[in-house]
Amino acid sequence: MFGPVTIPFGAKLLFNTIKLKPGVTLDDIEVALAEMCSVVKETYGGDKGGFIAGQVFRNAGFVSAEGSVGRDGRDGDHDAVIATYWRSFEEHERSHADAVFKQKFGVLAELCSATQELGYDMMWQGAPEQA
Repeated sequence: MFGPVTIPFGAKLLFNTIKLKPGVTLDDIEVALAEMCSVVKETYGGDKGGFIAGQVFRNAGFVSAEGSVGRDGRDGDHDAVIATYWRSFEEHERSHADAVFKQKFGVLAELCSATQELGYDMMWQGAPEQA
């Protein structure tokens, strides 16, 4: 459940920002988020629906002075992000139109003031060469 993931070149990234309702904490969404992610992994994984892997991150509030240009970034209006990797945007959309997913996402969405899921095509990936 917490192991490393391998992302094949050409995968599609779906990047979902989550803004919680006032008074809702990340601890409050932990079960709903875990159940939704489990459903995606078990129901739509691999040949069952194109899901490759996923990651969830909480906003740490860090803004890189060295890697940021323009806006200072401190107005990032989200509390967490979900990054999922898929074989295609079409498979992603089919999974998210399914009643099983919609039910689990609906529970999470009730605790959010906003979510936005953007799709990206992979252009590059790499890792350091092993010595």
